[in-house]
Amino acid sequence: MKKLFFFLFLFPLLSGYSYAFDIKGLQPVAPYGVFSTFSADSPEKGRYAFGVGAEKSREPDFYRYIFQYAYGITDHLELIATVPYVYEWQDTKTGFEDIAAGIKHRLIDEGGYTPSIAYVINTSVTAGDKDEFSTDGRTGAGLVFSKRLGPVSGHANIFYENPISGKLKNELSCSAGFDFSAAHNFKILAEIYGRKSHYSDKVDQLEGRFGYRFLTTDYLYTTIGAGIDFKNRQPEYRVLLSVTALFPMEKKTIKKVYEEDK
Repeated sequence: MKKLFFFLFLFPLLSGYSYAFDIKGLQPVAPYGVFSTFSADSPEKGRYAFGVGAEKSREPDFYRYIFQYAYGITDHLELIATVPYVYEWQDTKTGFEDIAAGIKHRLIDEGGYTPSIAYVINTSVTAGDKDEFSTDGRTGAGLVFSKRLGPVSGHANIFYENPISGKLKNELSCSAGFDFSAAHNFKILAEIYGRKSHYSDKVDQLEGRFGYRFLTTDYLYTTIGAGIDFKNRQPEYRVLLSVTALFPMEKKTIKKVYEEDK
């Protein structure tokens, strides 16, 4: 596990300087991930989550709106979908990115000294007519590792994406992050994300993201964060906000204590 985390942090340092639009792809639905880093946890069987998110990026300037869905097929198997929409990229272009869908299956539950391990299989289909936002479809797979130590849960991912179009290169991404339970309804989040995109032969993105997640109500999660690119400063920064609702709401059992009259 230590070697894996070392590789994930070292991978993005293999340099190269280029930039193209950062395709969003399949994303974890809160609270089952950090920002882009998946957790091996999934919604329990029959539970589902809807998420709505927004990003504001600077240099290049654009807004991105994200619609998400997750459903617990079993306690170990999750269906996930992500629909990103880009608004005024470089102040000129607006449209849908590829729509991504996939499954996450937890193979191994967490043990005393071992992490929980899951795999993800995903596919994307074209949803718009903007070539800048689309890969013309792709398929991919990844591994997810999670381990809890006290109030801190650490997660590590590695993903490989194969585009259908022969014009694009294969994509490799690695990420590692954690969530720290500072209180019952409040978590501190951090992750580092590195990627060799479809448009480059070398790593062209290395971004750190930091933020907070609040349990606003018994079923509503609000996540606020910011990202900074450590490599090319493209984007210079991004601001992130998302709200996720988890259903059905858990019913709390209230125990009544009666005192006998003496």
